[in-house]
Amino acid sequence: MKMSLTALHRSSLSAGPTLRRCLATHAPSYEKDCSSITPPYARLVEKLERVRELLNNRPLTLAEKILYSHLNDPEKSLSGGGKIRGESYLQLSPQRVAMQDASAQMALLQFMSAGLSRCAVPTSIHCDHLIQAIDGAASDLKRSIASNQEVFDFLESAARKYGIEFWQPGSGIIHQIVLENYAAPGMLMLGTDSHTPNAGGLGLLAIGVGGADAVDAMTGTPWELKAPQVVGIHLTGKLSGWATPKDLILHLAGKLTVRGGTGRILEYFGPGVASQSCTGLATVANMGAEVGATTSTFPYTENMRAYLNATGRAPVAHAADKAASMGFLSADEGAEYDEVIEINLSELEPTINGPFTPDLATPLSKFGSFVQEQGWKDELSAGLIGSCTNSSYEDMTRVAELAKQAKAAGLVTQVPFLCTPGSEQIRATMERDGVTSALQDVGAVVLANACGPCIGQWKREDMKGEENAILTSFNRNFKSRNDGNRLTMNFLASPTIVTAMAFSGKLSFNPMTDALTLPSGEQFRFAPPAGQDLPTEGFTQGNIHYYPAPTPEPQSETEVVIRSDSQRLELLEPFSSHFGEGSGNERGLELPPLKVLMRVRGKCTTDHISAAGPWLKYKGHLTNISENLLITAVNDEGGDVNVAFDHDHDASETENDTIPAVAKRFKARGQPWTLVVDDNYGEGSAREHAALQPRFYGCAMIVARSFARIHETNLKKQGVLPLWFADKADYSRIGSGDMVETIGLADLIQGQENAAVKLKVTTRNGEVFEIPTKHTMSDDQLKWFCAGSALNFIRSQMS
Repeated sequence: MKMSLTALHRSSLSAGPTLRRCLATHAPSYEKDCSSITPPYARLVEKLERVRELLNNRPLTLAEKILYSHLNDPEKSLSGGGKIRGESYLQLSPQRVAMQDASAQMALLQFMSAGLSRCAVPTSIHCDHLIQAIDGAASDLKRSIASNQEVFDFLESAARKYGIEFWQPGSGIIHQIVLENYAAPGMLMLGTDSHTPNAGGLGLLAIGVGGADAVDAMTGTPWELKAPQVVGIHLTGKLSGWATPKDLILHLAGKLTVRGGTGRILEYFGPGVASQSCTGLATVANMGAEVGATTSTFPYTENMRAYLNATGRAPVAHAADKAASMGFLSADEGAEYDEVIEINLSELEPTINGPFTPDLATPLSKFGSFVQEQGWKDELSAGLIGSCTNSSYEDMTRVAELAKQAKAAGLVTQVPFLCTPGSEQIRATMERDGVTSALQDVGAVVLANACGPCIGQWKREDMKGEENAILTSFNRNFKSRNDGNRLTMNFLASPTIVTAMAFSGKLSFNPMTDALTLPSGEQFRFAPPAGQDLPTEGFTQGNIHYYPAPTPEPQSETEVVIRSDSQRLELLEPFSSHFGEGSGNERGLELPPLKVLMRVRGKCTTDHISAAGPWLKYKGHLTNISENLLITAVNDEGGDVNVAFDHDHDASETENDTIPAVAKRFKARGQPWTLVVDDNYGEGSAREHAALQPRFYGCAMIVARSFARIHETNLKKQGVLPLWFADKADYSRIGSGDMVETIGLADLIQGQENAAVKLKVTTRNGEVFEIPTKHTMSDDQLKWFCAGSALNFIRSQMS
């Protein structure tokens, strides 16, 4: 059965949530079907009791309780004794999967190749990444649906076939929708986006993964995670004045840096937690991704209960109340953390982070002098608020109060001021309550309910190739991230600071202390704004045509729509194994000799490895999107961007070319290759294309000073061996054109205890030496590697 997106718009009126009158304070006029979103608390608590016995009844952190209660087999994961956090691999059973439209394409293509008729857990697709911001919500949405029709039709048809909830373009950003509809205290869920931890604002563990990890959960295969360490963030005091939850996480990012959370869960506790709104906690959890944290979580609070009730999930709140009374939704007294960080909220002031990295934190009181010291122009070129990080009702009412103050004084914004609502529910409630009109009255342009400029979907016509500064309430600010201009400096701040500074147009403006001159010559100062956590009249759903039917049954007769001549969608061919018959490898269980493609210098995020922006349209077509492999990475041999050397080129080829062009040359010659990379390789977005693309061109191994967590896992899933330099100085000893051979990999694969992998390097000038490496491969991950990919292994087990 086929149904286009246009037809779906017409048919979906009957597909909205069940509506029912509710009378509770802040409760909406509807109650959702909560059958698939209420965690099985009784079963989780029962499993946790088994875990306690295995762990000698030691006190547990909240993160441990949630993780261990979702173990597939507690005895197998925990009975070995010894240290668990940071050491053991856990086999987990997530309860839910959420995918955004860009990453869902590849995840679904992988799931389809597994041959199942339905998803093993409730799954949803959210169309938020492919909507480009140009001139406003209505025209942007219409244009984006037309230009992405074949992708949306593919996603909708696959959702229909496999029983997946499909949120149409215009419904909102995945993370806001998950918080409003699916998140529940104590749940474990996966999402194919690095900011999935946003849902942690409701006291669960929501973890960003690549599509192959999502396929584990969708196929009912235990999902593997190295048990993270747990960092306790002890909050005391209370935010006041201009300080917001965004300032808490901006401040913490400055303390931890972009690597400080790697392999760790951030668990907040203490009296300062209870005073925060649920959506404020979600903001904090969202940006935990910027410090590399696996996820973030909080104990169950009264504000979480109120948010569940206000968003039509009273049954979930009632069940959570009972679970909390049994001690499930908070840490045990005496629980030990791997590190404790103390933060007094009463002492926090607004903070601005950037440019070009989310951990360069500067208190607002010092930001003006920081700008002056750097020699930057004291000019703001645009202000942008919203996104998955800061588009809650509280955020929007807080900035609306500033807008009303400004309007009363006769002020309008001095720079382009763009607002992105996080969901149709937020948009509709903003409009009903006069928030939208308050912003528009002072110059705001309201964009579609989608990611837009936050992920590079911003068709910006001004400032091309010019150095300029923008201020956003987003979460990530790497070079070229928002508008494709490497010279645009994106500073991250709270929506209130962004809004206030948009009326000045200057980076040095401090709304806490500075005044603006009115046309009359009088001086005007903003008063600190106060937002409203939940709407007094309840949330309104807005256009329910965007919403899916809850827990749809698979319609197996549906044909998944992929055009034979499509340039945007392409069925996947399984990767071949590096070993055995047909591999051409004569070294047994050692990798074949690998040629070094290049040595990558410095920060190399997944944006560098697989750029977004205009490339998003190829997310479902591996051949086409691989053309952007590492095109903004810096070659350490020469310092050039997107330049690789081909030392074996023939007379018809150049000595150097773009990185993807040289990778394609290696592939055409049947020459497997490797990369040498710097610290925290693959930080940033969860996009698995950054692992798929090098594998597609023939990469078999990457050797790093260190890896970001999600990317390292993605490499393992696709059959690329990630190794860590035992001595980081060895990074500079290997160069392009050198040959690298593994020594000891066969011992590791065969299960030899304490097996170590060394690399034999033969340089271009004939020098031969060996260097030691470290690895994080588990027994199961080695099985994926030997099979050529995790999906190959899953498929072999099902057959």
